[in-house]
Amino acid sequence: MTNKISGNIVDIFNRQIFFGEVTFADGLIQTIETRVSSNDDRQPAAFIIPGFIDSHVHIESSMLVPSEFAKVAVVHGTVATISDPHEIANVCGMAGVEFMIANGKTVPFKFHFGAPSCVPATIFETAGAALHPDEVDALLQKNEIKYLSEMMNFPGVLAGDEDVLKKIAAAKKYNKPVDGHAPGLRGINAKKYIEAGISTDHECFTEEEALEKLQYGMKILIREGSAAKNFEALIGLLHDHADEMMFCSDDKHPDSLVAGHINQLCSRAIAKGIDIYKVLKAACINPVLHYKMDVGLLREGDAADFILVEDLVHFKVLQTYIDGELVAETGSSFIDAKPSEIINRFNCTEQPAPAFSYIHSGESEIAVIEALEGQLITNKLLAEPKIINGNIVSDTSNDILKMVVVNRYSPAPVAKAFVKNFGLKQGAIASSVAHDSHNIIAVGVDDDSICRAVNLVIQATGGVSCVSNEKEMILALPVAGLMSNEDGYKVASAYTAIDKMVKEELGSLLAAPFMTLSFMALLVIPHLKLSDLGLFDGDEFTFVNRS
Repeated sequence: MTNKISGNIVDIFNRQIFFGEVTFADGLIQTIETRVSSNDDRQPAAFIIPGFIDSHVHIESSMLVPSEFAKVAVVHGTVATISDPHEIANVCGMAGVEFMIANGKTVPFKFHFGAPSCVPATIFETAGAALHPDEVDALLQKNEIKYLSEMMNFPGVLAGDEDVLKKIAAAKKYNKPVDGHAPGLRGINAKKYIEAGISTDHECFTEEEALEKLQYGMKILIREGSAAKNFEALIGLLHDHADEMMFCSDDKHPDSLVAGHINQLCSRAIAKGIDIYKVLKAACINPVLHYKMDVGLLREGDAADFILVEDLVHFKVLQTYIDGELVAETGSSFIDAKPSEIINRFNCTEQPAPAFSYIHSGESEIAVIEALEGQLITNKLLAEPKIINGNIVSDTSNDILKMVVVNRYSPAPVAKAFVKNFGLKQGAIASSVAHDSHNIIAVGVDDDSICRAVNLVIQATGGVSCVSNEKEMILALPVAGLMSNEDGYKVASAYTAIDKMVKEELGSLLAAPFMTLSFMALLVIPHLKLSDLGLFDGDEFTFVNRS
């Protein structure tokens, strides 16, 4: 059946807008023709633009399986993603990647998955699986795998690590791009990293760093997720570098996804005075060209992937089409996702409260992780320990709280450290979403609360939990300990409730306390983090102390 849509057609390539008609059938655009508007409807015509693309996202961080992510994302005009299944690969290996591909195929949405390059992310933590160069090569041979996912092991690239170079060589062999991940890397080392074949970076947190990498030939992704927010720092570069920049979320919690997606970044960019065609290049065009995506760009013969928006200021999405199918309209999704199967790796028994005690060994100062709002990097602080009955304990008066990581794959001692800026006045929170190996991480004001929060996660074989003096709450994430297999909007509502409890009852002032917590174990981001093996210095790439 042939379908027709009329409106103000935005031709990004030729930088023009004209009233016209798009004819599409069998999933493809047949014609795009200029028409004379009669103005009889007395309503301003909608604008027809290519669909939005998230150019780097970990679907798992939405706590939704791909099919449910799609159901929510299409409401905001997103038609495709560049998706790194790195998180589930760290838990379930190849089976995890295959799960994501299979689940994504159950809905009309264009997931473009990558082959995870760093599983495990480092040798300084315990993961549930490993992907060796031959397995990465096998993944890159698949049509569904479009690129080599973020090469976080930039020290390995610079040092010429054999396995790292084999993975990059495999991507080159199949003519697939290599994503980067090199926060703070500058100068000759950045140049060397890029010359090894790394094509993008989403980790720049200053304009100077991003500009330097652009000058070396790298494409820069402007990231705005639930925890890491670099839009304000980088958006000014879009004026002069529109062909080399894209938008991404990286990690986006379910409540944040329900609120908006790439459409929000377009609106913010327009408010900054960025040219509309440059904004839409970053949001719609550049990812398709860079990753050779199977996504239409509003041209005759292209796949009928496009959206109708009310205006080019706020980008309120009226309709979303994928392969000519209407998948969302005025806030309602027409994607009918079904509960997914359960895949997991969880071998952890409940912990006793004494397992979380931190015995004072005579130290006059302790290293403290300083969490930073809107950033994945942390600072290294030194503080005087608070000691009670021979144990170092949380110091709520100075907002220095105990943080722990529990190995969820095999029995092991609990790793302990201290963190600043979570602001909890009572209770604890815990999560089996803990980048990148996804052991159980928790922070709290006392050992009993930490123990209760951790054991809630263990009982659910994955999830995020919150305990106060009066109550307990858990959002179960049985799919790899990372995702729910429930309806996306239901998960978002449950997450909103537990997030509210952390802020209103426990006292956290962080915008996204669970997301921030999940990155406190991410060793490849400086400067100080905690793995299940101990407190780790990301600058020296060595342990401060071992558990």
